[in-house]
Amino acid sequence: MFEGLFQPSHLILVLIVALLVFGPSKLPQIGAGLGKSIRDFKKAMAEASDDAPSAVPAKQLPEPPAAGTVATAAPTEEKKA
Repeated sequence: MFEGLFQPSHLILVLIVALLVFGPSKLPQIGAGLGKSIRDFKKAMAEASDDAPSAVPAKQLPEPPAAGTVATAAPTEEKKA
């Protein structure tokens, strides 16, 4: 569907239309604003990925019994009938 979308002739046509719509004085401002927004987005994504592991606490597993000790079950009371 989008196989031939980024051919050089298509990109030139898009640039010509943008030049006609916005004018030559606005294009540098639009490019600078777009570049700044992309940098800010990447910076925010990097900060979010740095904060993500510390925000979620690690799952705590119970400690295994010490070596040489045997876990015993609590004695059960038996009722005589």
